[in-house]
Amino acid sequence: MSAEGSKKAIVAALTANAGIAIAKFVGFAVTGSSSMLAEGVHSVADTANQGLLLLGQQRAARRADRLHPFGYGRARYFYSFIVALVIFALGSLFAIYEGVEKIMHAHDHGLESPLVAVVILLVAICLESYSFVTAFRESRPLKGSASWWRFIRNSRNPELPVVLLEDSGALIGLVLALGGVGLTMATGDAIWDGIGTVCIGVLLGVIAIVLIVEMKSLLIGEGATETEEAAIMTALASDGVDRVIHIKTQYLGPEEMLVAAKIALPPNVDLQTVARTIDAAESRVRAAVPQARIIYLEPDIDRSDPSALHRNPGKS
Repeated sequence: MSAEGSKKAIVAALTANAGIAIAKFVGFAVTGSSSMLAEGVHSVADTANQGLLLLGQQRAARRADRLHPFGYGRARYFYSFIVALVIFALGSLFAIYEGVEKIMHAHDHGLESPLVAVVILLVAICLESYSFVTAFRESRPLKGSASWWRFIRNSRNPELPVVLLEDSGALIGLVLALGGVGLTMATGDAIWDGIGTVCIGVLLGVIAIVLIVEMKSLLIGEGATETEEAAIMTALASDGVDRVIHIKTQYLGPEEMLVAAKIALPPNVDLQTVARTIDAAESRVRAAVPQARIIYLEPDIDRSDPSALHRNPGKS
C-alpha cells in the first residue's frame, strides 16, 4: 500500500485543513480570540505541510540516475523532516508567543461574539475528525498488531505518522481552544484564552519534537525492523546456504530496502551451483519481505567449521 494510502490521507488532511484555516481566520476577525488566531496559523501550517508531503512523494518517484544510483526514495523523509520543523516554528513558537502576549495584556483584550468562535471550532472539530479517521483507516493495515506508539516509532512510511500526529494535535488543540474561549465566556477574563493558546503551543512543540527525532533517524538511514530481519535471515539460511555470516540492511525509501549479506555455502561447490543458490536466496528474500528490492549476497565458506577449512586449504 503505502504510497497510495499515504496520498489518500494527505489529500484528505489538506482539504480539511484548508477549509478549517479559512473558518478560523474569519472567527478571529469576528471575535479577536488569540486561541482562534493560533489555531488559524496552525491550520495554515498544516495545509502547507500536506503540500510538502505531496511534493516529497512526487520527488521520490524520480528514476535513479548516475548521481543517485539508489534513487530518490529518501526525498519523502527529507520533506517530512521539513514538515516537523514547520510545525515547531510556525505552529508551536507562534502559539506560545501569542498566548503569552494575551496573558500579559488580558485586561486589554476581550472576546467579541464568542458564540461565533464556538460554532467555528465545533465545525473545525468535525472536519478535522474526517481527516483523522481517514489517516487512521489507512494506517491500520501497516500498524498490524503493534500499538499506535510503536507504529509511529517503527514505521518506515513517513507521511502516515506525520498526518496522524498532526490530526491528533489539531483535534486536541481545538478542544483546548474551545476550553479557552468557553472559560473566557464564563468568567469574562480573557486570560483563559491566552492560557489555551499557550497550551496549544506546548502541544504542537511536543508533537514537532517527536516528529523531528523520528524523521532525522529515517533520513540518516534505518535498517529493517526486528521482524523483517528475522524473516530475511530465515529466507536466506535454507536450500544450499549453511548459515548467514553477517547481514546489513537499510531503507532507501519507505518501500525500498537494501540488503547486503555474507552467506556460508558448502565447500567445494562449483560456480554454477553458487550462482543458482544466490539467485534462489534472493527470490526467497523478496518473497518474504517485498521491500527488499536491492540485494547483494557475498558467498563464503563457513570458517567456524574446521572440516570446511581443511577441505579448502587454499582459502584464507
